[in-house]
Amino acid sequence: MDINKSYRIVRILLALFILGLALSGLTAFPLIMEVNILERIMGRGSIVESIWPAMAHWISFVHQGLNEVNNKYPFMFYGTDWLAFAHITIAISFLGPLRDPVRNIWVVEFGMIACVLLIPLALICGPIRGLPYFWIIIDCSFGVFGIIPLVIAHRNIKRIMWFEQQK
Repeated sequence: MDINKSYRIVRILLALFILGLALSGLTAFPLIMEVNILERIMGRGSIVESIWPAMAHWISFVHQGLNEVNNKYPFMFYGTDWLAFAHITIAISFLGPLRDPVRNIWVVEFGMIACVLLIPLALICGPIRGLPYFWIIIDCSFGVFGIIPLVIAHRNIKRIMWFEQQK
């Protein structure tokens, strides 16, 4: 594999990672609208209830909770605004390795560490906050699926570094 192909692979994977982080952040802003739509599609009384009753009941429960909080204490959603902001700013940090992967390999390593740390966070805080086990696994999947492109990008950055040392 030549150095140009490695650069291309790194940039495609990092661009996808940036896009995923940014979209994930942006979805935290219209949370009430999203949960209202999700409840209509997958909540109690939907086809999902006959296939996966626990999921349908959980979605309806979340829908009820978020709407009650929004009606009584809308300022609580300022926390999800900060969550969105964090996702977007972390996504921006990956522009460094997108431009210069070798010099900014540490950002990719930071992302890999964050993906790994997401799993114990979900496994510890999920039960404390009363989340059902299947939802905790869904949350853990973000770390598992997020680390895959970063590991491949990291390996290709190491390959680029090796090529550049051979010059």
